[in-house]
Amino acid sequence: MKKSNTPEISVIIPVLNEEENLKKLIPYLREEGGREEDIEIIVSDGGSSDRSVEVAESFGVKVLSSPRGRALQMNAGAGTARGRVLYFLHADSVPPVNFDALILNALENRTDAGCFRMQFDSPSLFLRFFAWFSRFNFPICRGGDQSLFITRELFDSLGGFDDRFRVYEDNEFVGRIYRMASFKVLPHELRTSARKYKLNGRVKLQYHFARIHWLYFSGKGPDVLYAYYDKHIKQAG
Repeated sequence: MKKSNTPEISVIIPVLNEEENLKKLIPYLREEGGREEDIEIIVSDGGSSDRSVEVAESFGVKVLSSPRGRALQMNAGAGTARGRVLYFLHADSVPPVNFDALILNALENRTDAGCFRMQFDSPSLFLRFFAWFSRFNFPICRGGDQSLFITRELFDSLGGFDDRFRVYEDNEFVGRIYRMASFKVLPHELRTSARKYKLNGRVKLQYHFARIHWLYFSGKGPDVLYAYYDKHIKQAG
């Protein structure tokens, strides 16, 4: 039997200058999830220069300071998490209503890890087309914006995120999950921001993402992937 002070799910949110998104996301998670005692929220900050830390602390969630980099920040969050399920969520992505119940139900049905389908907060037909592919259960269709849930046991057995990857860390980790365990794409949509597409241009950014996929599958290491990303893609936030 689960102890009453042990949460079912630890939601881990890596942030860097996400003040405005945290103001909306944290209340949403509490309002649209289950019992508050069953959901632990952890904000792992990578050195924000805005009020991200103050905003998170004002909501009474756990806040960590970590070296910058999503892999490092997510591993730091996982290291302090108490839940039997870890749920990694970007600050600009909003999961479906009752996200915690949907995740727990999936895990009770022989699933070790998974994510939600994705939609963008944009009417763009181009982005709707690419988001449509997020329903297919293939590693090439995955991305960190879809969020990721995984049992604590499986996360630990895989050694967590590879912190050599400053970009593509989600894809690399999910690839290992597919090889070692069962993965499920839940038929519910998570809504994520299209801000990076607006900043870089929709077609241009999708091209660069495809190039990064190609670099990874052609055997290039994390430094090469980051160098390409840093040269060609503008950062949002």
